[in-house]
Amino acid sequence: MKDELADLIKSKPESGKGELGLPIAIMGAGSVGTQLAQTVASNGHNTNLVEINPDLVESVQRELEANMDAEIKRWGMTEGEKRAILARIAVVTDLEAAAQSQFVLEAIPESLEAKQQLYLDLHEICPPETIFVTNTSILSLTEISSKLPRERQKNMIGLHFLRPVPDIPLVEIVRAVRTSDDTFEKVKEFAESLGKTPVEVFEYPGYITTRIILPFLNEAMCVLMEGVASAEDIDTAMKLGFNLPHGPLAMADQYGLDQVLTRLDVMFHELGDLKYRPCPTLKKMVRAGRLGVKTGRGFFDYRNNSEVEQ
Repeated sequence: MKDELADLIKSKPESGKGELGLPIAIMGAGSVGTQLAQTVASNGHNTNLVEINPDLVESVQRELEANMDAEIKRWGMTEGEKRAILARIAVVTDLEAAAQSQFVLEAIPESLEAKQQLYLDLHEICPPETIFVTNTSILSLTEISSKLPRERQKNMIGLHFLRPVPDIPLVEIVRAVRTSDDTFEKVKEFAESLGKTPVEVFEYPGYITTRIILPFLNEAMCVLMEGVASAEDIDTAMKLGFNLPHGPLAMADQYGLDQVLTRLDVMFHELGDLKYRPCPTLKKMVRAGRLGVKTGRGFFDYRNNSEVEQ
């Protein structure tokens, strides 16, 4: 079985945008995983979206549809395109789906131990040529892959997509210490097939985007905490003053304040730089369960789809 799959993986697609011959497997059906599945499928790839909890399969399918319905409402997609994309996505509960994939994209929560165990499991079922791709924004790829055989580690690489994945044209391609040039070139070609502009990054905490954006968000929270201005005025100043589509506090709400806190904690631990020390206001809001858009309240109130300072 593995030999047959290896032969398929080595073969090149004959034609068609994104037609790689084998489905793409995505591990993890959270918000990033579902957005990845939509992005991959909308560019012509058949996609296996793996959610190991069978009780969540229906909710994952509903989220996929809801994401696309939102795009239809803002004229970003047609009903026909939605149906075509959904036809390319299979929500499955078995890791064995990865055995039939050239690329396995992992988008599970940012836990080193969980990611290491997942890749050990995938190593047992995937052919040697399978390329393992992680979407982590803060963890070390080299450390994630450290428990894998050395030969397998050359096929480990990072693709850091920014949310919302279908809309952001950028992706960071992150090399681990042992990532091969061949793996890099294949993944770059894959990223371009998704309509993304790839930038090459060598492994370092936070890469480019996370490292630069976190102090920006954190400082805006400190300005609010110190009473310099209201949340609404801080975001208005930054949007109009620097031609940004979103202010830093609304941006943090969209990311999820718990996710911002986790990333700041990791960066502070890794680099010891005070600019990554989480603002006390951020910690207070996370403890209160006000995590941003996903809970309806963060720095702004989203329960009526409006941004109102709290």
